[in-house]
Amino acid sequence: MNLCIIGTGYVGLVTGSCLAERGHQVTCVDIDRDKIALLQQGQVPIFEPGLEELVAKNVDAGRLRFASTVSKGVRGAQVVFITVGTPPLPDGSADLSYVEAVSGQIAKAMDGYKVIVEKSTVPVNTGEWVKRTLRRHNVNGAEFDLVSIPEFLREGSAIADFMNPSRVVIGVESARAEVIMRGLFQPFGAPLVVTDIKSAELIKHASNCFLAMKISYMNAIAAICEAVDADVTKVAEGMGYDRRIGRDFLDAGVGYGGSCFPKDVNAFIRIAQELGYDFRLLKAVEDINQEQRERIIRKLKEALWVLKGKTIGILGLAFKPNTDDIRESPAIDIIRRLLEEGAGIKAYDPAAGENARGVFGEAITLCSSPQEAAREAHGLVILTEWDEFRSLNLSEIKGLMASPVVIDGRNIYDPREMARLGFEYRGVGR
Repeated sequence: MNLCIIGTGYVGLVTGSCLAERGHQVTCVDIDRDKIALLQQGQVPIFEPGLEELVAKNVDAGRLRFASTVSKGVRGAQVVFITVGTPPLPDGSADLSYVEAVSGQIAKAMDGYKVIVEKSTVPVNTGEWVKRTLRRHNVNGAEFDLVSIPEFLREGSAIADFMNPSRVVIGVESARAEVIMRGLFQPFGAPLVVTDIKSAELIKHASNCFLAMKISYMNAIAAICEAVDADVTKVAEGMGYDRRIGRDFLDAGVGYGGSCFPKDVNAFIRIAQELGYDFRLLKAVEDINQEQRERIIRKLKEALWVLKGKTIGILGLAFKPNTDDIRESPAIDIIRRLLEEGAGIKAYDPAAGENARGVFGEAITLCSSPQEAAREAHGLVILTEWDEFRSLNLSEIKGLMASPVVIDGRNIYDPREMARLGFEYRGVGR
């Protein structure tokens, strides 16, 4: 099948390369000519494990191409995916200007029947506006159907998530489009949830916000565990065996971040408000998540008293391991608070250092190893659970530090072992 993907961010580039891997002819479009030039040279401008190899393989096989104009990608394509960004506006709602602009460009370029797939994360009712825009600019009178297929890709494992999905949600209004979408996604072997467009749009926000709720719930439980000297990791283990609850997303820590959960929680609160519902539950989820950053600062103060003039080592800048994404990362907020307190920051991350440099400039020292970040530090704070940090020689780390204080924001170390080694150790909910 001939496919067009508009937008070459995480979602677009992963979607395009994975569909090409399945044997389809794919053209990925982006108006950023510099990005397209890089991709045509085999360089992937984002960090995602396995993506560069997958792109190169399918470019070499002639199944994956890149273009900088929408018309070039749309003409001849049977299915057109919209995967452009929907960043948050100051009031928390989604900025849909990119979706609107691309919809108009698609409409002008349509030269025959197309299935237009809304894959960007959008609020419910966006499909109605996309259809209006397509009709308004459909200068050739081409037939089309709109479909909503929300993405459920996790940064760091996006290729595996796309190739082995837990389900594929298809919001559709016509039998003709449903047949085409079934043909495209049935080979992935996952359950197909076929529904109307508005329900599909809601499934995405409802899913992400539920997962964010689980994280904040466990962070609230962690606060109670600390108050009574219980262990939140054991509480989570006991809860996780209940199949109605499940173990995933029950890890207490510094809270959620990234490009999805914070944006989607804020957007869903705003959507509900516009529909006349006060989503108090999600407001509490958001409040707890922000509170977790401040709890890390309090733990440092309990151990070091005054932070002004102290050197704090930070291990982890990305919002999660296996990505260089620092958008809404808890580490960024925590570093800002430490700078406000007058602390000096030495930070290390295996992938996200350059992105952090763009935020902090010379205000922090970026290190080339965990050992460098720990050297002469009065406290060491773990903010991303990279595997590299789990396997550190902790005796060596202790010998490098000015004082052996470790604040483990991801609970990756055993408190008893840290005590045996002579660290003053504080986890979350332990």
